[in-house]
Amino acid sequence: MQPSNPHILDISKLSSSLDEFDVIIDVRTPAEYALDHIPGAINLPVLSNDQRIEIGTLYKQVSPFDAKKLGAAYVARNIAQHLEATLMDHPRGWRPLVYCWRGGERSGAFTHILNRVGWKAMQLEHGYQGFRRVVIDQLDQAAKDFRFQVICGMTGSGKTRILQEIRALGEQVLDLEALAIHRGSVLGNEPHVDQPSQKGFETNLWSALNGMDSKKIVYVESESKKVGGLHIPDSLMESIRNGKCIELRANTATRVSWLLREYKHFVSDPESFKNKLSLLNSRYGKAQIDKWHEGIDAGKFEELVEELLVKHYDPSYQSSISRNFPNYSEHHYIALDSDGDEAFLEAAKGIITKVGI
Repeated sequence: MQPSNPHILDISKLSSSLDEFDVIIDVRTPAEYALDHIPGAINLPVLSNDQRIEIGTLYKQVSPFDAKKLGAAYVARNIAQHLEATLMDHPRGWRPLVYCWRGGERSGAFTHILNRVGWKAMQLEHGYQGFRRVVIDQLDQAAKDFRFQVICGMTGSGKTRILQEIRALGEQVLDLEALAIHRGSVLGNEPHVDQPSQKGFETNLWSALNGMDSKKIVYVESESKKVGGLHIPDSLMESIRNGKCIELRANTATRVSWLLREYKHFVSDPESFKNKLSLLNSRYGKAQIDKWHEGIDAGKFEELVEELLVKHYDPSYQSSISRNFPNYSEHHYIALDSDGDEAFLEAAKGIITKVGI
């Protein structure tokens, strides 16, 4: 059933209508916005974090009426500040889409005032909660609609770099590690950058797949169910694991060289490297961890990385790849000759050609 208010956008039309608006305005608190928001939305909160807590407490401990009175005063004051500081220079034809938590009073008040000014503002039906339902439903549908070509390969073989080359060659790529802001494994967090929330990660996945053609193959890297602290949705993970596989192979020297380039922040911050390796203490014991720490202190990074590959990463890969990716075959592979730019480009072209055949 269509919303009766002409200023309300039917939530079912969200995906196809986003390009019709000049801006998306999230009027929730900064804390709510930081947790997750519609891609590209700006935050113009009508209640601050503290004000929302205050109103909620007043609602429960005194009365809903008193809470609404104070809330209305805060909302009016904050909307006025946004009009004066942020929105004053927009032309008459400016068209924003506004949403809050449930598509209720906060976004309704803001949308009403914008329309009274003369702008063509619309309010998103069901707000952020409606958007979350769209994300969940469409991710489940994408798992059914898309065909995935999985790039397998041992740690250090350059799978992420190959995905970048494949994308540059015009193919569709779902880069799970980029969307999760994590390179996988115990050493994989990006320095000084936090991962998104789980909801934010799912929104990133939705946004990426929403811009792809389900009739064309999507290239993706073989991953475990979690990327850092984030969980890949089960339906999408199952679809990826049932995709066709091709392995990217590189010798140990190439992999060591590539990892030293990609993880150079550990060379410049050896204490961070030590702290990460200490997380493996329960698996390898204090004596082994101390030995690896000594290698860091001595600057023997090449020897250390090679030992980590042989002792930790390669056995883990070998034990999991066949079990988790049933279409994997050791006979279906492309060789990476070195960690140079030309080698990655040629390997990417080789993968595309082999997949096409």
